[in-house]
Amino acid sequence: MAVAESHSKRPTCPSCSKPSRLCLCTRIQNPGGIDNKVSVTILQHSKETKHPLNSVRIAKLGLSNLTVVTVSDVNFGAQFVIRLIESDGVPDRNQTQKRKLEDIGGLISGKENMGEGCAKCSKEKGCNLGDAKGEFNSAHDSDLLESCGLVLGTEYESRSNECISANSSFSAEIHSTLNEAVMANSFDVEHVLRGAEEPVICATIGKHGVISHLESKWKPFQTEAQERPNFDQFLGSQLAVDALAKGFMVKKLQKRKLKESMNLEEYEEFELVVPPGSVLLYPSDTAVGADDLQAMNIGVKNLIVLDGTWAKAKRVYKENPWLRLLPHLKLVLDKLSLFSEVRRQPKAGCLSTIESIVYALKAVGDNPEGLDNLLDVFESMVGDQRRCKDESLQSDH
Repeated sequence: MAVAESHSKRPTCPSCSKPSRLCLCTRIQNPGGIDNKVSVTILQHSKETKHPLNSVRIAKLGLSNLTVVTVSDVNFGAQFVIRLIESDGVPDRNQTQKRKLEDIGGLISGKENMGEGCAKCSKEKGCNLGDAKGEFNSAHDSDLLESCGLVLGTEYESRSNECISANSSFSAEIHSTLNEAVMANSFDVEHVLRGAEEPVICATIGKHGVISHLESKWKPFQTEAQERPNFDQFLGSQLAVDALAKGFMVKKLQKRKLKESMNLEEYEEFELVVPPGSVLLYPSDTAVGADDLQAMNIGVKNLIVLDGTWAKAKRVYKENPWLRLLPHLKLVLDKLSLFSEVRRQPKAGCLSTIESIVYALKAVGDNPEGLDNLLDVFESMVGDQRRCKDESLQSDH
């Protein structure tokens, strides 16, 4: 076991960050980490990283499929940028529509004469141009183009008019694709053509998570009763919910004071991939049990957990409003935490981070061999802390 020197000159294990005499590494049954099928993402409050009873260190040693992100309080403002991602190598809906509409763009606003382009399409593909009667429904299709919000300049408009005049009809394939773009997407076609690399949500927040600015590709769903913008508005749109359920990436830009200066600098605190099937473990008013998630046909693939005291965890939740976009899971347990003897527990069911992870994984059906060992290691760590506290009291006397 390698040993590192801490600031106090006390030999410390570099793997678990515990004093060498209290090293946790040898207590882990699976040193490489157990094979948890449901991945775990921990948002750890920055002031918890060095706490002697920080149980995330056990998760790092014991889980092979784990991501830990350090999160700081927002004191001088922060920004969040959210983008959609592709999942499992399958292009997301926007990218699919992008390719289809690029083909349409080549047809409608391409280099060749628009009349020739449509004639060529009709001849080569055997397209049935127009509606069921073979006629172009100018009012309907113009409204369709307008509802898509396709803004490519006057050249596009003039060329499309030439196409319509030359053929007196509009490709059924084009009509179908544009309909799909409207029905399957909340984004305008301009966004679809640009692709999914564009942000879908941008937010600026202040201390305690007060949102001062919220911009989105989705139309706002605020009511007049809402005094400030909030992320709940997206939960009112099935289009937004469906798109976000396929996974997204969130980047947080934080502000902090420069040393020996009153000026602020902006830095990237984290950029995190939130894969499809992500669920937040947090007992909010909207949280449901694992059985309810299953009934809602929500398959849990990634468990997001907040690490900190209850006060710190609440602040992390408030200051990361994107968490509201996720389904919330609560543990239906009546257990006392192993923490109870050395750290205050508000009520039964308020567990340590590692306890919460173990019970949550079991609740969603992931119970790999060695999972219970993590609780044994945590119990031994609490025992170490209790003995150290007793030894300290005895030395004082």
